[in-house]
Amino acid sequence: MATDALPSEAPGDLREKVRELPTTSGVYLMKDTRGRVIYVGKAVNLKSRVSSYFTTAAAADRRTVDLVPEIADVDVLETESEVDALLLEARLIKDIQPKFNQELKDDKTFPYLEIVTGEDFPRIEFTRTPRAKGAKLYGPFASAKQLRGAIAVLQKVFKFRTCSLDIDKNDEKWRWFRPCLLASINQCTAPCNLRISKEEYRDDIRRLRMFLDGKKAKLLRELRADMLAASEERKFEKAARIRDEIQALEDLNLRGNLEDHVQPEVFYIDPRKGMNGLKKIFGLAEPPRRIEGIDIAHLQGGETVASLVQFIDGLPFKHGYKRYKIRTVEGVDDFASMREVVSRRFRRLQQEGESFPDLLLIDGGKGQLNAALQAFAAIEIEPPLVLSLAKREEEVFVPGQAEPRQLSRHSYALRLLQYVRDEAHRFAQSYHHLLRRKSTFEE
Repeated sequence: MATDALPSEAPGDLREKVRELPTTSGVYLMKDTRGRVIYVGKAVNLKSRVSSYFTTAAAADRRTVDLVPEIADVDVLETESEVDALLLEARLIKDIQPKFNQELKDDKTFPYLEIVTGEDFPRIEFTRTPRAKGAKLYGPFASAKQLRGAIAVLQKVFKFRTCSLDIDKNDEKWRWFRPCLLASINQCTAPCNLRISKEEYRDDIRRLRMFLDGKKAKLLRELRADMLAASEERKFEKAARIRDEIQALEDLNLRGNLEDHVQPEVFYIDPRKGMNGLKKIFGLAEPPRRIEGIDIAHLQGGETVASLVQFIDGLPFKHGYKRYKIRTVEGVDDFASMREVVSRRFRRLQQEGESFPDLLLIDGGKGQLNAALQAFAAIEIEPPLVLSLAKREEEVFVPGQAEPRQLSRHSYALRLLQYVRDEAHRFAQSYHHLLRRKSTFEE
């Protein structure tokens, strides 16, 4: 135990107090001889963390060398979880502004949890550059990774969105948007697909703010009352959702390091930034507002199908999706199948006097791209910008360029292309499975 290394000048009652501290999570407040709080910190294990300040190493460490000699007393506040401790620490630092936490008071390079309130569906963000208005800030926090971990844990409870999409509740195009993975694993209520009303979503955010403000007990009482009311009104689905939220809050008793809960980056795109990125990278006159993607899939036994998906303003437009059975190709030949689909699609658009997409994306490599270009040449149609995206290295093949383009993995342009490609693949596979089930039933 590190308490045996307490410096000889430490008062005996402080030595004993440290030895008797609980091993639970919480916040500790270091005080000077005048009883003033000079430092606030948080801990997963209060006894172990506070004891570490009274070691030979702490007395020599540049981060604590000035603090340790001034510690005359310590108080602790236990919490139910490390998340509670992290939030309580930030609130106390902001309110008390202790001498040795001064670097956190105004330094905007430290991370904050930001709720963007001026939106139909407020997003929750990790930020180091808080907005001047239109947002509710919590923090600053001392650890970026622990804040990210806390956001991930809280998202499992309150199911808020963390994406950068600009969602308008009155814009019907969002009903056709495909939500990200977080909706599938029940960590987001998917306002991007209008699966939740503005009022219900904002109520979830209000509850999140209650928790962040340290009103967990009051929140639980409110939730239990709401669950009972929903049940009495026979709104059983709503009652079940509130029950699950209560259970998640009561189970919020994490041990270990919050950094372990950091959410891996979930694939999402910012449509506007994605289109502008494509305009800049490929030298287009305007952002590609209409993008179409084509993918080929094979059934068991050799039957080939294809999918075409359509994105408008960077979002899936499902009324524009089409499926194709390959008619002219024997066996498995992706290149020939691609030539057929491209020919059929663009002949039809030409015959009906419809406009072409601004960008056509092919799922595949250089061979698939060349097959698409051969189709345009055969039907004597001037193609739009045609690109292909190869899965393994996420390389973008461009007509007339021998080597593929390697876009930044973090670029919005690549994310948009990936989204179109993956949606085309998903739609092709769903057609594949539909025909396979039909074939099984017919047999």
